[in-house]
Amino acid sequence: MSAPMLEIKDLRVSVEDKEILKGVNLIVPAGEVHAIMGRNGSGKSTLSYAIAGRAGYEITGGDVVLDGQSIIDMEPDERAAAGLFLAFQYPIEIPGVATMTFLKSAMNAQRKSRGEEELTIPDFMKAVRGAADKLSINKDMLKRALNVGFSGGEKKRAEVLQMALLEPKMCVMDETDSGLDIDALKVVSEGVNQMRAPGRSMLVITHYQRLLDHIVPDRVHVFSDGQIVESGDKDLALMLESKGYAAFDGAAA
Repeated sequence: MSAPMLEIKDLRVSVEDKEILKGVNLIVPAGEVHAIMGRNGSGKSTLSYAIAGRAGYEITGGDVVLDGQSIIDMEPDERAAAGLFLAFQYPIEIPGVATMTFLKSAMNAQRKSRGEEELTIPDFMKAVRGAADKLSINKDMLKRALNVGFSGGEKKRAEVLQMALLEPKMCVMDETDSGLDIDALKVVSEGVNQMRAPGRSMLVITHYQRLLDHIVPDRVHVFSDGQIVESGDKDLALMLESKGYAAFDGAAA
């Protein structure tokens, strides 16, 4: 097994003084794609927000280690600079901020954190056009304000475009399949699959097995009541689809 890209150690997280994560342990080796499945309210999204450092999600115990470095005391932008990317279930709209301006600012912020020079306009445009073509993104979409007026599929494509341009070490995808029709799901999944690499890992959070038909995971973990209660290969996702989550309620890892 490769060295861990992401290691979560006995992570406990509270929201408004209510404990949501109750001791999560997880290792995602470099180069692997892991899926987390669970019903609504099991703590899946809380895990993604805690990893990303979202305000209001208080880590009360444990640690999150990215590529050998603890990140729980880092600000969200520092975590991003360290190589973390979070794709939201519902990407936010930012009126007045052009998509291209946002992409350029994000890419240059990452480069600055690594001590690299800012991209020239021609190099930036070349990178965006190349990535947009692979994701079937209409060029007119890039001229609009970020996510404003975008369909569900366009929002998810825009996020995968950001991910492709930023080239993170660790991608956390929170219910990326939410609101996607089958055609958009295929396009987004293809974009994600193109990013699979030995030095990049992914954590895919989903309710349904259908996403995992397109993004085939190396490991599947079942979440219930703030803990991982079962882990297995991709066949575990198929079993969940047929039997549901009830069999894992009250289970212990």
